[in-house]
Amino acid sequence: MTLTGLQSELAKQGYVADDRLAMALHLAVALGRPLLLEGPAGVGKTEVARAMAAVRGARLIRLQCYEGLDASHAIYEWNCQRQLLAIRAAEARGGMDEAALFSEAFLLKRPLLEAITQEVAPVLLIDEIDRADEEFEAYLLEILSEFQITIPELGTIRARSRPLVILTANGTRDLSDALRRRCLYGFIDYPDRDTELAILRARMPGVEARLAAQIVGVVQALRRENLEKTPGIAEMLDWAAALSGLGVNDLSRAREEVQATLVCLLKTAADVDAAPPEVMDRLIGRVA
Repeated sequence: MTLTGLQSELAKQGYVADDRLAMALHLAVALGRPLLLEGPAGVGKTEVARAMAAVRGARLIRLQCYEGLDASHAIYEWNCQRQLLAIRAAEARGGMDEAALFSEAFLLKRPLLEAITQEVAPVLLIDEIDRADEEFEAYLLEILSEFQITIPELGTIRARSRPLVILTANGTRDLSDALRRRCLYGFIDYPDRDTELAILRARMPGVEARLAAQIVGVVQALRRENLEKTPGIAEMLDWAAALSGLGVNDLSRAREEVQATLVCLLKTAADVDAAPPEVMDRLIGRVA
C-alpha cells in the first residue's frame, strides 16, 4: 500500500494521519519493525493501532501496561488448576507423564504469546509501556528483536506471522536505549486547528459546520489555559456529541448547555473551577 493510500484508508476509519505519522506507519509495515509512539495523553496514540487493525483487516491484540506487570500476565503462564485436575484424573489410571503437564494443552497464552502464534499477522498494541517497570522491558527485547519467545518447558516459539507492533508512551518515565533502538519512532502532539476540525468532521459528519468550528476553537483555546488535565481528542469528540445531542448549533447562544456539558472536557475539580461562565464566554467570543 502506498503512503497516500494508507492515509486514505486511515481516513475511512476516521483517523486523520499527517505525513510524518503515515510515513512511520508505512515503514513499520514495510520493514517489519515495531513503532514507538510518544506524545501527551489523549492525542490518539492508541487509536492508531485500532485504525491500522481495521485497515489491514487484522485482529487487534492489546497489552495494557501497568506497574508490576510481569511475564505471567504479559507472555504466558501455566493453567495450574487444569494441571491439578489432570493429575488427579491420571492417578486413577496409574499415573501421568510429568512432561505432559507442560504441554501446550495447559498453556495460557497472554497477549505477547498470543500475538506471535496467530496464523494471520495481527496488530499488537503495547499500550503505555512507560507505566511498566524497567525490568519488564527486558522481556520485550527478544520479542521485538526476533519475534520469538522462549518457554523453558517447551523451547523457543517463533512467530508464525510477524505482527505489526505499536508501542505507546506518555512520558511517565524514560524508556531504555535498548528498547528505542529496536523501534521506529513517531511523536504525536495535539493537532492544529485544521487537523482537529478534519478529525471531528470524519468522526461526526452530522455536526453542523459552524458548531464544529466553534467546538474545535474553544478546545484549542482551553489547551492554552493553565489546566491540570488538558482535554484530548476523545474529550473533544465527547463534547461535540453532547452538544449536538442537545440540539445546540451555536455556542454563543447556549451558555447553560456549554457549562453543563463541560463534564465531557474537564476532568478535575480545579479545572472545572478554572472554567466558570465568564471564562467560557471569553473563549467562545474569540471563535464565534
